[in-house]
This record gives sequence, C-alpha cells and structure tokens, in this order.
Amino acid sequence: MRKFAYVLLCMMALAQVVSAVSQEVLEMEKKRQCRSVHLGYEMKEATALYNEIVVQRSAPGTYYCAMGFNRGYFGMQELANGKKVVIFSVWDKSNTDDKHAVDESKRAKVLAKGEGVRTGRFGGEGTGAQSFYDYDWKIGETIRFFVQAKDIEVDGNQFTDFKGWFYDNQRKKWQLMTVLRTPTTGIKLRGGYSFVEDFRRNYESAKKVRRARFQNTWALLPDGKWKPLNRAKFTGDRNPATNVDAGKEGDGFFLQTGGDTEMKTTKLWTMMQGSPRKGKLPTSLKPLLEEK
Repeated sequence: MRKFAYVLLCMMALAQVVSAVSQEVLEMEKKRQCRSVHLGYEMKEATALYNEIVVQRSAPGTYYCAMGFNRGYFGMQELANGKKVVIFSVWDKSNTDDKHAVDESKRAKVLAKGEGVRTGRFGGEGTGAQSFYDYDWKIGETIRFFVQAKDIEVDGNQFTDFKGWFYDNQRKKWQLMTVLRTPTTGIKLRGGYSFVEDFRRNYESAKKVRRARFQNTWALLPDGKWKPLNRAKFTGDRNPATNVDAGKEGDGFFLQTGGDTEMKTTKLWTMMQGSPRKGKLPTSLKPLLEEK
C-alpha cells in the first residue's frame, strides 16, 4: 500500500512539473509570436474550391492561407526578408515529420508544374511536396485561388491529383502552380479552412498586426453544383494570446492577429454566418474545369 501511495505521489508530482513546463511554453509562445487564427468553413466533400484573399495589413514572416483542406493548403506568404510568394503544398500519406523517412510509395509527387514554379519537399509539420512562385502581391489587391481534386487508380492503388492555380493580376491569366499526386483512399477536398499565421516568431513579430479578408468562397460539389461557403468557425491555435479578432466583412470574413488587435467583433470558437453571397465565380474558371 505504501509503495502504491509513493508511486501515486511521484505521478502527481510529475504531472505538476509537466503542467508547469507546458504553461511556460505557452507563455513563451504568447510573447514570441502572433496567435494563428483560422476560419473553419461549413462544407461537405468537394471536387474544387475557390477563394479570394485581400491582405489589409501585413508583416514579414506571415502566411495567408486561402484554402486549406484535408490533404494540403494553398495561399501566399510574405517572407522574413519581405519577398512575396505563392505556395501550394500537399501532404504525403505518412505520420512523421522527417521528410527523408517517408517511403517512396507514400510520397506526394509532382506530376506537372507551371512556368517559373519551384518545387521541393517539406517536413516539420507533416511531410509532403510543395511549390513556390515569386509573386509581388500588394496590400489591398484581390488574389484569387482555385484548387481541384481528381481521383485516379494506378495499378490497383488509389491516388488523388490536386491541381492548384492562382490568378496573376499582372499578366491577367491563371498561373498553374503544380499538379500534386498523393496516395489516398479516393477522398477529394474536405475540411476547408483559411488562416493567418506568423511564422517568423522572433518576439518582435508578435507586436505586428496582420489582417486579411477571405471572400467569395465557393465549393464545387460532386453533383456539379457550386455552393457558397458563407458559414465559418473562428478558431485559434494553442497560443493563449487574446489579441485576435474575426468577423463578417463584405462578401466574406476577416481575420486579424497580433499587435494592438482587440477581440471586439467575435469571440473565439464562434460559428459566424456571412452575408448572402453577392460575388460570382469568374468566367475564366471554365477552361480550367474542362482540362483533363
């Protein structure tokens, strides 16, 4: 009995230490970086997704994700040096953060890429294939994103091809990022979300405000009908910072984090109802949908 009591006391002491360390880590994150904030869209499985971003305030080291989904994410970044890029990534079928440890048969592969697009592999937060395109987007500029998913069977194995484009306002044309194939069980696009993330995390970056509007968001359902995504849940990561906000704005929702931001519009974990959709899908999408 004494032995059991001793073990129990040791376990309780260890739990307190772990809790104290965890709290210390969270407090450090609060000071080091802005809290990542997200919009979780109310949606069913889709074969294509369309979204627009208007960045209103930015800072070096920020990722504005137009459309994340169950197997990848697509958006744009302002890098630590101020350079601007568009990024499209798809995960491997793996449960590791080591990109070198993934078996070749479980890796996401680049089937095609657009002119000027750079490709490679990533690790650290899962593993997969990613692509970058240098694009000097501006504050207040509407950037359009479109991703399509197609199931395919190869030698009895199931895969999904994810194809991503963004609209180049300077050249007035859709720019293909990549076609990325990854092993799946025939799933398409699920769990749509958008986010704003501070990835510089140098303490100074937490003092900077980031804000973007995500608007005119649509999902193409398997029956061929487009559905507006005008309901979204406002969420955040484990960082305990409270200087975050979100809300209905124009034909979509805004997300804001960092600096002197106040949570005065919407509380975290709230499902938001957007305005009736006024925007329309661009007619220039039609040729992309007809591509084989």
